[in-house]
Amino acid sequence: MTPTTPTTSPTGAAVGVDGELPVIGHIIGAEMITDAERHSPVRNPATGHETGRLALADAGRVRDAVAVAAEAQKAWRRTGLAKRTQIMFKARQILDERRGELAATITAEHGKVLSDANGEITRGLENVDFCTGLMHHLKGEYAEQVATGVDVHQVRQPLGVVACITPFNFPAMVPLWMITTAIAAGNAVILKPSERDPSASLLIAQAFRDAGLPDGILNVVHGDKEAVDELLVNPGIAAVSFVGSTPIARYIYSTSAAHGKRVQALGGAKNHMVVMPDADLDSAADAAVSAAYGSAGERCMAISVTVAVGDIADELVEKIRTRAEGLSIGDGTDPASEMGPLITREALDRVTGYVAGAAEEGATVVLDGREKTFDGEGYFIGASLLDHVKPGMKVYDEEIFGPVLSVVRVESYDEAVELINANRYANGTAVFTRDGKTAREFEFDIEVGMVGVNVPIPVPVGAFSFGGWKDSLFGDTHMYGPEAFNFYTRRKVVSSRWPEPSESQISLGFPTH
Repeated sequence: MTPTTPTTSPTGAAVGVDGELPVIGHIIGAEMITDAERHSPVRNPATGHETGRLALADAGRVRDAVAVAAEAQKAWRRTGLAKRTQIMFKARQILDERRGELAATITAEHGKVLSDANGEITRGLENVDFCTGLMHHLKGEYAEQVATGVDVHQVRQPLGVVACITPFNFPAMVPLWMITTAIAAGNAVILKPSERDPSASLLIAQAFRDAGLPDGILNVVHGDKEAVDELLVNPGIAAVSFVGSTPIARYIYSTSAAHGKRVQALGGAKNHMVVMPDADLDSAADAAVSAAYGSAGERCMAISVTVAVGDIADELVEKIRTRAEGLSIGDGTDPASEMGPLITREALDRVTGYVAGAAEEGATVVLDGREKTFDGEGYFIGASLLDHVKPGMKVYDEEIFGPVLSVVRVESYDEAVELINANRYANGTAVFTRDGKTAREFEFDIEVGMVGVNVPIPVPVGAFSFGGWKDSLFGDTHMYGPEAFNFYTRRKVVSSRWPEPSESQISLGFPTH
């Protein structure tokens, strides 16, 4: 397997010739591979212009990658923990040194503003930090003399080759959620990033390679459903990690599990932020705007519903409106921009459709993002604010994944809790209050995987694990942190006895002492 064009960029993209767009290829083993029968366009969302052509892997290419990874993993699993730790430290250093290039690549292909891209990288590096403690995370257990002369110990061992399928909205952070723990635990990885913004994964893979990670341990394979389906059924893949929409997460989980694989598949969300009557409304409004419109709402932990409790709704809505309508929206490379474009034209059309239908469903359109005009062909839309939203409306029931904030009015704390617990999604939620008793009750009562108290986006730091409940998670293991080491390893229990030859005897009974 060799590239059709010998000259490649640091990201694996073949340099264009005579004005042709560069081809973004795969990293499999030691090779950058750009030849493919099919390609898909990569565009800059701020301009709508095509910037590259992505080589799409067919099933055969995926099988090749799995074979390369499986061979490389044989030696990697025997590599000492101290050596693996050194590679983690070095990779962390290199990624931090190259964060400017990585952030610029994210902005160019995703559209988010540079400050947000840098924040994503920082949160991703938290997971590298956590994995540098792998000597502790991979410790087993030991018990001596469990029976006469018998000792038992338990060890953690890698699974083999694992697949990591990541979404477009965090092209650096989510891959770093997965690959760091998987590699630290002794596995080899096939990383399949989103076709929308694939280059960040190549830069990350190059950083790990430069840190000393052996070829074949971190492979990047681009593709669409054909490539994904091969990963889900290939017998050489032991486990699958996925982040994306709920319908796809359900498909990933059911297909992979049916083929005997471990699966952690994170799905969609409809995150609520409850504002109690005693809350500081200015702080709550600041938090609502930040959490709803940051990254153009394309976050699985974005606040898409603000629940106003009691008689504060009118004042809270007005505070949110004045802040939201003043947001600076534009190209992510402009330091003045606070919000960039949506990822694709299709995403823009989808979000526009939700806002257009809100009034027909009975919602009050306080701020209509469609009314904001932009020059050029980028996928921009303004922030939208909808009031008097209720369950049963599409804007409430469905995940919009755009800069649209709905306000639901309720009379009491109990009604707010009932509203949230009735929702089929249970990724994240938050409560804004000055009362400790209310906050503690909320933590206890709410049926959601991640909870914030005066924190609008309660994404756990790298030493804890990330994941929701209900239709936001398929599988029983959350991402990164302690649960990730459980997911990417399996336990082996060894019972040993070293008797004297004279003590040997036949015994058909079950040993009891």
